[in-house]
Amino acid sequence: MSDVLDRLGRLDSCAVSDAKDALGLSAAVSGLGRASGQGVLAGRVKTVQLAKGKPASDAPKVHLGARAIAAATAETVIVVAHPGIDAGGWGGVLSTGAQLAGVRGVIVDGPTRDVDEARGLGFAIFSRTTTARTARGRVHEVSTGEPVVIGAEPVADGDFVIADGSGVVFIRQVDIERVLATAEGLAAREAAMVAALRAGTPITEVMGASYETMLEARS
Repeated sequence: MSDVLDRLGRLDSCAVSDAKDALGLSAAVSGLGRASGQGVLAGRVKTVQLAKGKPASDAPKVHLGARAIAAATAETVIVVAHPGIDAGGWGGVLSTGAQLAGVRGVIVDGPTRDVDEARGLGFAIFSRTTTARTARGRVHEVSTGEPVVIGAEPVADGDFVIADGSGVVFIRQVDIERVLATAEGLAAREAAMVAALRAGTPITEVMGASYETMLEARS
């Protein structure tokens, strides 16, 4: 899978979202912004599901996210489904542990905290917002490695993901090859358009009728 991830990492979220549009698939998840880190984050999903409130009294006492870190590989991006209340779905000690375990980054569909600490580490986190409020007593982990929903997008453990300053895009394992091929083709066409602009071609010609049909759905 290293070749697949290398190819994905050379793209950006817009090209991959456009490719999914062109293939009739769901596109990017909007509203997940970069809290820390730089560049493109690309990897394989390890899911975490959180829920409101305290865990059951007989539940194992393990901090949210710890199991995902323990199960991570060098390809892992941890993806946290959050109930949306004002409580951190990720924090500083977790960022250090994840970085030491080789995790590529984290995506939280809710608030994250200890952002300055993550920035100091250079560790990539994308989230809905930030907070100083602890998870303790407010949210708890329900599962690791089970299917989740991020935004309105179903996401499974082992799916692919790309995130950057524009957004986050999830790609099912079964779709990755055709999404990559389509995205690479679109990126090449846009690179040629930029080259034409720099060579003096009028923008009305470069952004002509053919541009408007670039994303016509295809199977």
